Amino acid sequence: MTMNEFPTVLRARRFIREVGSTTIPASLDAYVEHVGAVIHREHDLEPNQPAFSFSGRGKYYICINAKDSPERQRFSICHELAHFVLQLPSDHKEIPWRSYAGKSPNEILCDVFAAELLLPYEFFRPFVAKSDFSLAAVDELGQHFEASNMATGSRFAALSPAPCAFVLAEKGEVRYTSRSTALRDVGAWIPPRTALPKGSAAERVRVGEAYGGPQDVQAEIWFSNWERGGLLLEDARHLTQWDQTVALLWFEDEEAPPVRKNRQKREEEEFGLAELDGILPWPDKRRRR
Repeated sequence: MTMNEFPTVLRARRFIREVGSTTIPASLDAYVEHVGAVIHREHDLEPNQPAFSFSGRGKYYICINAKDSPERQRFSICHELAHFVLQLPSDHKEIPWRSYAGKSPNEILCDVFAAELLLPYEFFRPFVAKSDFSLAAVDELGQHFEASNMATGSRFAALSPAPCAFVLAEKGEVRYTSRSTALRDVGAWIPPRTALPKGSAAERVRVGEAYGGPQDVQAEIWFSNWERGGLLLEDARHLTQWDQTVALLWFEDEEAPPVRKNRQKREEEEFGLAELDGILPWPDKRRRR
């Protein structure tokens, strides 16, 4: 059976339950012991070689680059555990380890598995629910869980109860987007392999413009075929060394704007009035930027 992201996530969560660890940050020793793996830290690997693994003499050996940061080493261990647990062949290529472009489906799924292990749903989601929206808040959560900013940002958006997205671009081109369920439900879609939107904070910070924190941008410049209008708050950061740009997007009132009246009118004329559900809107407490 061909693997995809959803069963990969479910398998990772089952693995966490099997291990039974409840510590924050996640106990990698418990994960490794559960599968009987052996960790070797290698001092002669190249910078673009974070890890590799192999089986021999009844053991599973994970060799990681001792020169990488502690957070990177933790991710590498979880990534190699994914190859073992999911039984997915390794397909490492000679590309920068930070690069998303060029990764095979197997490697992407192992990254998904690793992020689940480092930032377990059951423990990470409550932190997201009470956190402010900003890349600085993502940084703090990453430090708390001893996970990379990239993995933390992706999980932050995916588990946010509000419409939210985390975008990774390389060389000015969108490569990966993580969206919350609330954002998916309103049909907000950021096409991959497209240039960073003109006028976005991400596009401006990449070309070196002064940046003073989250900025208001039109939602339609980010989302394809977006007919709801509204303003997004966008926090962006450019990593010059790898020519990568990340952006966190959210609506300030934590709700997507309603469908514009002209579109709603067309839908009512075509399909009739929407059925009343008896649910009245009620104001609640919102997090600000």
